[in-house]
Amino acid sequence: MRSIWNGAISFGLVSIPIKLVNATESHSISFRQIHVTDGGRVRYRKVCELDGEEVSTDEIGKGYEEADGSIVPITDEDLARLPIATAKTIEIVSFVPADQIDPLQMDSAYYLAANGATAAKPYTLLREALKRSRKVAIAKFALRGRERLGMLRVVDDVIAMHGLLWPDEIRAPEGVAPEASVSVREAELDLADALMATLGEVEISSLQDEYREAVEAMITAKAGGAFEPSEAVVEPAGGQVIDLMAALENSVRAARASRGGDGGGGGEAEVTPIRRKAAATAAPAGAAPKAVGGKKSTAAGARKGAEGAKKAAAKSTSKAAASKSAAKKTASRTKSTASAAAAKKAAPRKRSSA
Repeated sequence: MRSIWNGAISFGLVSIPIKLVNATESHSISFRQIHVTDGGRVRYRKVCELDGEEVSTDEIGKGYEEADGSIVPITDEDLARLPIATAKTIEIVSFVPADQIDPLQMDSAYYLAANGATAAKPYTLLREALKRSRKVAIAKFALRGRERLGMLRVVDDVIAMHGLLWPDEIRAPEGVAPEASVSVREAELDLADALMATLGEVEISSLQDEYREAVEAMITAKAGGAFEPSEAVVEPAGGQVIDLMAALENSVRAARASRGGDGGGGGEAEVTPIRRKAAATAAPAGAAPKAVGGKKSTAAGARKGAEGAKKAAAKSTSKAAASKSAAKKTASRTKSTASAAAAKKAAPRKRSSA
């Protein structure tokens, strides 16, 4: 792979010569601008505003525009002479746990390759130290005319560096969260947990860019003159009242069916239809929103259900025993009444025989 930057990693007093290589590449399909009437290419010409002549890439340099519109020329030599240590050095400033890095700060990714035989030993030392500490290195470096933050970590047997945005480049999420006060019921969280367990995990390498594949197929068909456009089916959205519980239940069933009924994430994703009353669909006026901090596990719900079933069985057994006792008492009273009646009938017959 072609390097885009040569320099060194500064690790205390240890200097590791390295080459910077792009770790990612874009597979996006690029389009050209054309004249719709005749299909001719539309190109951008780089023209000097002063003499009106087109200039080549070799004649184009950098310049900073002042507030009054005047231009201050800046050369590569000017940037190379800047009195900063990171001009040609990736300077490690600290080591921190990886979970302390906000993913919002992640930018471009690079591989750091040891530059020369003498770099192999210190490169391997830093790599193994990162592995054993289970930390990442925070560094500063200059690239493409600006100083940047970087995070060094180990990928297989290579040190990779992720460019990081500066903290003041992350915008606060003001006005993004829903403004309305919404409460989420435990039953809804249970179904969301069940859906997550049913969907399970996926190998990222198995996912594909279906949009790009469709565009490529369209281009191939149009090039061969056999393309027949079809209108995409778009589901209407907006203005619909959604039964969230029903949608979650159906989502779990659909996910289980698509995965052959195995759930994809273990046997805890049980779905029990929930009886909903009309009065329960709306929260009472003035009710405080329910906290949604923790998740209620499906296993706890299963234990709770088992305890309820046990109590119901005990209650049923108690009722059966009471019914049996009542039946015995009724039978005893009936037998006593019959004996008394027989004795009463036999009494007159005794007196007549006397």
